Amino acid sequence: MWPEALLAMALGLPAGEPGPLRYLALGDSYTIGESVPEAGRWPVQLAAALRERGVPLAEPHIIATTGWTTDELVAAMDAAEPLGQWDFASLLIGVNNQYRGRPVDEYRGEFAGLLDRTIQLAGGRADRVLVLSIPDWGVTPFGQASGRDTAGIASELDAYNAAAAAECAARGVAFVDITPASRSPGNQPDRLAGDGLHPSARAYADWTALALPFAQRLLTQ
Repeated sequence: MWPEALLAMALGLPAGEPGPLRYLALGDSYTIGESVPEAGRWPVQLAAALRERGVPLAEPHIIATTGWTTDELVAAMDAAEPLGQWDFASLLIGVNNQYRGRPVDEYRGEFAGLLDRTIQLAGGRADRVLVLSIPDWGVTPFGQASGRDTAGIASELDAYNAAAAAECAARGVAFVDITPASRSPGNQPDRLAGDGLHPSARAYADWTALALPFAQRLLTQ
């Protein structure tokens, strides 16, 4: 644990007030952790890992529901206003846009609007926002049994993620590419929740390990 004064300086906080820092996590089923216990959700795992490293990050306030698209997340955020200000925010959204066959250009525009809004919720600080890429659901048993072209799913998700990465780069927002990790385990049972579609807590731990260095840097610079 860092000394209190040093931690306060690193986080840009007044001495004696090291936290807790407020964390807003925005997304869909992957953020709410469909089919896993609350402690297994990746934002919850990330907050816990950061606290272990001396960053006083509170439990995340999650605005996410299974099945949400970008526009549905926007509507939910509108309904939750006033959302106030947050010290840190994460965003992972888009798989349901792709699943419903929406064009990538539409996604890019809606994602860009969401990203700008997320930055504003993080006090206008792009360096306090973390975006995760969309995982590839086509490699799961659900995807394999869906009758859909899994190569096409992968290609479309790559295009979605490229669009999101470009919007993040334009704003100086950290983008964590967890998609290869979602593909490499394939159908390994320990990386799948019981529904055969969503990640298990173990898979979310893989994502957390990838996101942790980015989040720690953002919160200690």
